[in-house]
Amino acid sequence: MNWTALARLITMAFNRRTVALPAGSVHPYEQAEWEDALVVVKAGVIEIEGLSGRRWRFPCGAMIWLTDLPVRALHNPGEETALLCAISRRPMSQAPSRRPT
Repeated sequence: MNWTALARLITMAFNRRTVALPAGSVHPYEQAEWEDALVVVKAGVIEIEGLSGRRWRFPCGAMIWLTDLPVRALHNPGEETALLCAISRRPMSQAPSRRPT
């Protein structure tokens, strides 16, 4: 399989979305938004606030799993926009009916 075909197959099998958090902002946590997603901090720094009030800091390059965690909010404590890239599997109902050629 060549790289183009592999890239097309990956694109068909996964959803990718970017979430931007402006400097100093807070993004309330909603479980459904992060369901089944591997999240990568693409720029900036993110702090995850747990229900206890404790925060954990994740720098650029960190990989995070936010499904089923006791999270209250995501914070951007930095001076630049933080970017998160969330990758998740497409539901089977959206899967392609045939393999790419």
